[in-house]
Amino acid sequence: MRTFKLIALSAVSATILFGCGASGDIISTPVENIDNSPLKVSELTEAEAHNWGHLDLVKDTIPGMSVDKAYAELIKKKKGKKVIVAVIDSGIDIDHEDLSANIWTNSDEIPNNGKDDDGNGYIDDIHGWNFLGKGYDEQLEYVRILAKGDTTDPDYKRAEETYQKEYPKYQERKTQYDQIYQRIKRADEILADHLGKKDYTKDDVNAIKTEDQDLNQAKQIAQYMYSNNLESLNAALKEIEKDLEGINERLNYHLNKDFKGRVNGDNANDMSTKYYGDANVKPIKKSESHGTHVAGIIAAVRNNGKGANGVANNVEIMSVRVVPNGDEYDKDVALGIRYAVDNGAQVINGSFGKSFSPHSDWVREAIAYASEKDVVFVHAAGNDSNNVDIEPNFPDDNIDGKEISETYIRVGALSPNYGSNLVAGFSNYGKQNVDVFAPGASIYSTFPENDYKSIGGTSMAAPAVAGVAALIRSYYPNLSAAQVKQIIMDSGLAIKRKVIVGGDAQDVRPFADLSKSGKMVNAYNALIMAAKMSK
Repeated sequence: MRTFKLIALSAVSATILFGCGASGDIISTPVENIDNSPLKVSELTEAEAHNWGHLDLVKDTIPGMSVDKAYAELIKKKKGKKVIVAVIDSGIDIDHEDLSANIWTNSDEIPNNGKDDDGNGYIDDIHGWNFLGKGYDEQLEYVRILAKGDTTDPDYKRAEETYQKEYPKYQERKTQYDQIYQRIKRADEILADHLGKKDYTKDDVNAIKTEDQDLNQAKQIAQYMYSNNLESLNAALKEIEKDLEGINERLNYHLNKDFKGRVNGDNANDMSTKYYGDANVKPIKKSESHGTHVAGIIAAVRNNGKGANGVANNVEIMSVRVVPNGDEYDKDVALGIRYAVDNGAQVINGSFGKSFSPHSDWVREAIAYASEKDVVFVHAAGNDSNNVDIEPNFPDDNIDGKEISETYIRVGALSPNYGSNLVAGFSNYGKQNVDVFAPGASIYSTFPENDYKSIGGTSMAAPAVAGVAALIRSYYPNLSAAQVKQIIMDSGLAIKRKVIVGGDAQDVRPFADLSKSGKMVNAYNALIMAAKMSK
């Protein structure tokens, strides 16, 4: 499931509801000096904020992947080989101004003739395939388990416990946000009526002197919003409306046992049927933005004077639409991986995940298939602040602790704050089951309809690493997928600092204990190591 970030407004709630009053010679700086790098104390500039994941820890005191340094010093004018990167995700805006030039086209298929020209089983799959058909809204996996009503299912009890915890939480949250919305709306009406205009300013509000209790309370609400960097009560209402949209989707679709979401005509529990869906890989609405954002992190056209720069040049993005607004189906994921492999992808990005997976064996078999076919599979670690060595997160690449793939990379997320807050508070971690960390908080990238926004998640960290994998495969095509994974893990920066884990200031651990490599991915170092290994 793609992660929806609700703006908590917890402080606002309290105020309004409860009263207003690797080897040393390839490291970009000597490894022993990494932990002595200065902390950046100033706020990031807009340019830095939009590009921080590409910056260099030593030069910029920002824990990026040294991508810009790699282009300036290593890639320069070298010609690389085109690499197909499959983005298994929600729909991708393949017509976006910063992506359209880097979209994969199936040259063996004749567009829109209603025939399977290349014989791969998928009709008119020009830019990829859409396993969701016309569907988008879905339940969470544990809700689907409960809806089946099979109490003998080994996951049923855990699913029920999760539901009993989550459903009341979102009901309460909806009640709170509805109350907040109505109070702010009423305050806006009172102020507009008193001031005789709807577009009143902060100065107008501050100048109000009154003994009227309702007007005074409205003034306090407005001043509180101003103090939280909201320019107006109307802006606050729009923020809450976005939050309510997410809460309502959670209650109406994700947590609704009676909701029937799968509309592609396929049985998700029958692997004998493989050819369903359609060739429309685009989002069905603008809010279906996750896949477009992920694709831009990998492949937004570099230095074209438009919104964002992707990590990799020489890439073609293959769109495989399997991730709905809710939890993805294991069958769609497994077939999506196989589709990508069979149609030439050399790198696959999977920025999705869930805690229940009834057919996890199908997905593991597909991951093993990708490994056998020399394809790198990069997967987001998840955004639950959990240790995935203990808490389940799917898909994974191990059975009883034994890995079934040499090319699967699981990625945790970094923030731009070098120091104790280096690890993003939402990021999952795990000494055994997370391989590396990469930039994932507040990442600026493409959004549908030629838009750009900053959002965060391990969903953003994974494509950063997929981009590095694509760079290696482009400039050193003789290296195997397993070698690419090893380079990414071995060439990162090994940080010895202690960091806050899971956003809990009381939980401080060595960064090295949070992943198998104990390192931050570094594109500059990876390319140097790749050059040495390819000789």
